[in-house]
Amino acid sequence: MKTAPVIDISDLYFAYGKREILKGINLKVPRGSIVAILGTSGCGKSTLLDLIGGQLKPSRGQVKVDGQVVHELDDRKLYQLRKKMGMMFQVGGLFSDMSVYDNLAFPMRENTDLPEEMIRDLVLMKLHAVGLRGAHGLMTGELSGGMARRVALARAIAIDPMLIMYDEPFAGLDPISLNVIANLIRRLNDALGVSSVVVTYDVSESLKVVDYVYFINNGVIAAEGPTADILVSKDAFVRQFVDAKPDGPIAFQYPHLPFASELGL
Repeated sequence: MKTAPVIDISDLYFAYGKREILKGINLKVPRGSIVAILGTSGCGKSTLLDLIGGQLKPSRGQVKVDGQVVHELDDRKLYQLRKKMGMMFQVGGLFSDMSVYDNLAFPMRENTDLPEEMIRDLVLMKLHAVGLRGAHGLMTGELSGGMARRVALARAIAIDPMLIMYDEPFAGLDPISLNVIANLIRRLNDALGVSSVVVTYDVSESLKVVDYVYFINNGVIAAEGPTADILVSKDAFVRQFVDAKPDGPIAFQYPHLPFASELGL
């Protein structure tokens, strides 16, 4: 029997006031896979994560996570579902007044009844997985950008979620840290048997580690497919994105009036 996807999004619409962001998204994330959601800045990638996590409600359509329609859940059930999710935020989201150790211990203390001795062992294990066990006593302000991202990744897996979401995990990283984070996402997904969603505009790095790709443009899925197919695709939209071409279906300029009329000429 075919296993139901961990995320099943159907005919999803969302708008901020009169500004339509998503205009009929259909998307699935199979269990155990890494799926990338790619697109230009402002296309609705992070909004989609907020809809998956229940921070926002759709205008139309639905988001199912683990078989549950997210926007239909009451607060208690939504909280229980969120406990099965790990999130690596776009800016890290670490608590600045806590040590690295306490940042990881926090979700364990909040969401489990584990004794402190076991929490200590788990924190050190998670930090060891991202190569930072020796940094557990540091404050977050003492971390480099790459180290902070790795701590954020360790916190995202702190209580062994079934789903991990990464919002721009490669932004602002040097090449070495970027490669480390990319490889960690793949290794942790396979080792933990979880499902992962990577939201990013970094095509080259994401294609090294993901199984399936969705491209969002103008509020809809512009292209999709397994990574191997995307790499050899002849589609003009995909080729512009993958090859970073300045000219193609994706316009650089936000929609606007003719320049002369703006200047009153």
